[in-house]
Amino acid sequence: MAAGRPEAQDHPPENGFTPLEHPTPRLLPHIDGSVLPSLGGFGKHQKQLVVLTWIPALFIGFSQFSDYFLLAQPNGTCVQPLANDSNWTVSSSLVTATSGAPALQLKGNGTGEGHGDDSALLCACKEWKLELQTGLSQNVVTKWNLVCDSAWKVHIAKFSLLVGSIFGYLVMGVMADWFGRHPVLILSVLFMLVFGLSVAFSVNVTMFSTLRFFEGFCLAGLALSLYVLRIELCLPGWRFSMTMVASFLMVGGQLLMPGVAALCRNWPNRDDWQVLQIVIISPFVLMLPYVWIFPESLRWLLATQHYRRSKAMMLRIARKNQVDMTTEPSGVLTELEQELHKKPQRTCIVKMMSTRNLWKNIVVLCVNSLTGYGIHHCFARSMMDPEAQPTALCHADYYTMAGIAVATCLALCPAVGLMGRRGGLLTFMIITALASLLQLGLLNLIGKYSLRHDTVLRDTLNRKFSVAFSIIGMFSSHAVSILSIFFCAEITPTVIRGGGLGLVLASAGFGMLTAPIMELHNQKGYFLHHVIFACCTLLCIICLLLLPEPRGQPLPESLADGETFTRQTLLHPGEQHLLLAKSDRDYSRVHDTPLHLSATGGATVAAATALAAVPASYALATGGEVIGNTAIANGV
Repeated sequence: MAAGRPEAQDHPPENGFTPLEHPTPRLLPHIDGSVLPSLGGFGKHQKQLVVLTWIPALFIGFSQFSDYFLLAQPNGTCVQPLANDSNWTVSSSLVTATSGAPALQLKGNGTGEGHGDDSALLCACKEWKLELQTGLSQNVVTKWNLVCDSAWKVHIAKFSLLVGSIFGYLVMGVMADWFGRHPVLILSVLFMLVFGLSVAFSVNVTMFSTLRFFEGFCLAGLALSLYVLRIELCLPGWRFSMTMVASFLMVGGQLLMPGVAALCRNWPNRDDWQVLQIVIISPFVLMLPYVWIFPESLRWLLATQHYRRSKAMMLRIARKNQVDMTTEPSGVLTELEQELHKKPQRTCIVKMMSTRNLWKNIVVLCVNSLTGYGIHHCFARSMMDPEAQPTALCHADYYTMAGIAVATCLALCPAVGLMGRRGGLLTFMIITALASLLQLGLLNLIGKYSLRHDTVLRDTLNRKFSVAFSIIGMFSSHAVSILSIFFCAEITPTVIRGGGLGLVLASAGFGMLTAPIMELHNQKGYFLHHVIFACCTLLCIICLLLLPEPRGQPLPESLADGETFTRQTLLHPGEQHLLLAKSDRDYSRVHDTPLHLSATGGATVAAATALAAVPASYALATGGEVIGNTAIANGV
């Protein structure tokens, strides 16, 4: 039974017809329309809880961008080469959180750059002197000399955090739907402290990578539960703005991370990277009081029929919002009292497969999220000059990416306000596709036809156009990623919102995973990588037209609500209905069937009556097939 619709009678109607009097519509399924307004709407209680979901967003931003410092590639100087040559220097380009493969370069007596097979010669060294250009003086790479033959271990360490996050989104999303948002939040915080602090005491890179996997798992559960709780606390008009504030705080964590790393430099009696890991994990201790001060989601309690817990929660919310429930005229509490005998009913994300429209919407958003984060790495790599040497401005690429993220969040607010969720997502996806196609095709045309003789000017223009298109593409692809996740949270029913959001976030994790995969293969196949994601953007543009527009709409609560939440028509606002408004046929001669007839006789008379309304010309044209088919269908 779809929530938000009038309930049918408890007993089947007698004599095969429904009485004219309709039962009173239920109030409990209308959480945005009836329950929350009766409790004070988006009152003081809800605003305080939303603020509590914002604070950890800053700490999550620290953890998500810690790879840039913990696993940054250093500059290496060969102190004792195997051959009788002068000292070699191996400088590697800085590795950002999403891109940047180390580019080994050979310097010495007139030697050139070493790539591919020459890298084996570069690594023929007994002793290295490694120096970091980031805020730390020592990190995981310099601690265990993860260069040359051991460089692949750095990529495994990057894999571990992302793969742990992917599994965390999938598992914790299902647990949030089954056990509630509050248990997942508390468990994630506790284990985040345990595994996050244990990372700082790793004795080798294997232990580091293993503990980082579990850290990513817990970080995913924390981020997902906070996102869902924030969405479910808000009324329709507040959902997007409250979510964007959390996005700004996460970007703020990205911007502050270099300063935090600089403060951890040259710490006495402890390695720099260990101090940094402890510093970015310790603030999660502030979330331990959430066990008592942060309640379970009222929306989830009502959607899963935890009515006894819902009653206590509603009284608590009404008291904090200074609402007198004894004089509450809507009758929400009265209806809740009548439903206390019902048992809780939980739903798993697997039941989504039995729906007709909901699973398609979630799959479209999964592909959008995967494409947005995947192609973001392609643009980031194109923006950075692989031949550039580390300078004093070693954080230039990092701050460029952070600045693009800030600009994206600033642009999303007016864009979504003007065009809505679907319009904004479609617009940014079109911009992403254009930037990608122009970067892949236009640059080749410039070099092939326009400036085939002036190679210097050609390379300069190629570089400038590539950077320009990369910045535009990073801007729009980041917007696509943010909107896809928020879109999923709005159209997925409450009973499976954790699982649905987990699927989209896991898809985003797969998109981010392409960055270390490309680095591990030394950027081989990069062009094909970009072409594949460019094709995916074109596919996403077509599929986005099938999505509904959730702006201003109440959140769906049950699977039936999510199934009926279809896309809007182009000409009229509102949900898309069956095209039955206009009909050229005349049904005025169709009469009611007598109620005392038996089932078979009634069907026969109904068929004969319906046939009487068919025009004679149509009956003659069909050669009597209508009469024959109707008689056979009714068993005559």
